[in-house]
Amino acid sequence: MTEATKRMTRKPLTFLPIGYLTLLVLGSALAPVLAPYSPTATDLDHVLSGPTAAHPLGTDALGRDVLTRIMYGGQVSLVHAAIVVLTVLAVGVISGIAAGFLGGLFDRVFTVTVDVMLAIPVIMILLVVLAVVGEHQTIVMIALGVLVSPGLARVVRGATLAVREEQYIAAARVCGLRPAQIVVRHVLPRVAGTIIVQISLLAGGALLIDAGLSYLGFGAQPPQPTWGDMIAEAAAVVDRQAWLLIPPGVVLGLAILAFGLIGDVVRDATAGRTAPPPTPPRRAKRTMSPAGLAALTPSPALLELRDVTVSLLGFHGEYNLVENVHLEIGAGETVGLVGESGCGKSITARAVLGLLPHGGFVTTGVIVFDGMDLTRLSGPDLRRLRGTRIALISQDPANSLDPVFTVAQQVGELVRRRHGGTRQAVRAQVLDLLRDVNLPEPEQVARRYPHELSGGMAQRVGIAIALAGEPDLLIADEPTTALDVGNQTEILGLLRRLQAERGMSILLVAHDWKVVTTLCHRAYVMYAGQIVESSHVGELVGLPLHPYTDGLLGALPGRATPGGRLAAIPGSVPEPSAWPRGCHFAPRCRRATAECTEGPIPVLQPIAGHHTRCIHHAELPGGDHRDRASA
Repeated sequence: MTEATKRMTRKPLTFLPIGYLTLLVLGSALAPVLAPYSPTATDLDHVLSGPTAAHPLGTDALGRDVLTRIMYGGQVSLVHAAIVVLTVLAVGVISGIAAGFLGGLFDRVFTVTVDVMLAIPVIMILLVVLAVVGEHQTIVMIALGVLVSPGLARVVRGATLAVREEQYIAAARVCGLRPAQIVVRHVLPRVAGTIIVQISLLAGGALLIDAGLSYLGFGAQPPQPTWGDMIAEAAAVVDRQAWLLIPPGVVLGLAILAFGLIGDVVRDATAGRTAPPPTPPRRAKRTMSPAGLAALTPSPALLELRDVTVSLLGFHGEYNLVENVHLEIGAGETVGLVGESGCGKSITARAVLGLLPHGGFVTTGVIVFDGMDLTRLSGPDLRRLRGTRIALISQDPANSLDPVFTVAQQVGELVRRRHGGTRQAVRAQVLDLLRDVNLPEPEQVARRYPHELSGGMAQRVGIAIALAGEPDLLIADEPTTALDVGNQTEILGLLRRLQAERGMSILLVAHDWKVVTTLCHRAYVMYAGQIVESSHVGELVGLPLHPYTDGLLGALPGRATPGGRLAAIPGSVPEPSAWPRGCHFAPRCRRATAECTEGPIPVLQPIAGHHTRCIHHAELPGGDHRDRASA
């Protein structure tokens, strides 16, 4: 039982409308058995009578029993409302989820279509349909459902857009789930509350419209009773027997109120949604540079990014998030990607997985994994790699887990996809994975929901999910950022042990030099979308060849002079749309000269295996040592 369901069951108000609607449905469905009379039977001795023992709700102008006609009338009115609801679900919900989840051209066509349909007056079109189809009420109700579905479709699209940006959706993509599986298992449960609220309101509105059409004489024809027809007949004799308006009016009014109350209860239990992101313009076509083509030749590296540029299309045009990145990871190697927030580290990592933000795409270069260019793989082929050969650990462990599923369900989903097997076999593998990541009492943890886990436990569950596919490459996107110092040390030790046992490669995205020096063999320093320096970790820390690397290391608390001021790099990382010409670090660098801003800075290799994007690297402290090393 989900938390939303638990909250609803704690409220007595939940059961009142549900009980009333259940009573109406059962009374109407069982009318041939429960009704005291036939709906057309007349009692001419008791015409327009009030409530009596023989007729508990009185009789109409022809002496027909009002209670019986209400029960039989519900068969028509409730079925018509159900037809409208099913039509809205089929048209509005499916199209809204598809537009919000898929985006792109489909979303733009959807938005235009919805805007046009919302401008159409529903009643006028409905009267036209009535004139064409006559007494075919089912067709009329289907047409009504189609006409009112755009409103729900737009709401569902907005809710889906918000859910699509959640980290656990990205985690599901990383695990290789197909879009249909992600929608059914992870998107639909999150937007279900919104759908139920809207459908409950539409159901009440459908009852009211059906009654209105019957009142005007466009509904089911006599002698078939409907609630709207009964209200019309009562209105005609209101001067002789006002009571006749009360039974059908109260039944209809309470039904509409019940639907509204259900919507309120569900809304209160599932409140909290975020606004959707804007829709970007059409994306440009990707190109490949000669340097990128060179990466297609066989390489000993498990993963190689060659001359990769990632761009984003926004309302104000296209701009780069990452420029001409070159990065290599060998089999069984741990490589760090270091830099401040906003430098493009996570974008680079997610480009490997094909999980760029909406509107982002690789414009130049190639991403080669075990001889395959990931930028040219089809969607299904890329999904087959995610979660099996390439896995991701998110920087926010709590948000990377779906809140509506238990730990066992989420880990088991990946185990079942990778290995198959019976339910018992899957559960046994889930428990083995939880033990492997040092989770105490794995049987109890497996039954918990994400909100019942601590930060460290949630991160261990995320690691277990990543390991379920037995990946060759694990991308750890700041895996210790959201954890306290004690949990950070344990997670780092766990990753080191798992890599040694499984022989997998790790790309570690981090801004903490302690994490990098603890785990990594080599590291790349990134600033404002560019790799500015790369080498073995020990050489980077001991002999930095770029002012940015030197500034980051100088800002470490452990390097501060006792009693002195902690060193800091002035300024902040510029936005991608405001990168300076030439060296991106020049505005913050005290060694910058006019030469630094004249044009692109080349990547130099003053020491074998040590690369830097700085023309003044020899001026850094210890430059004489570097000169001798390069000589």
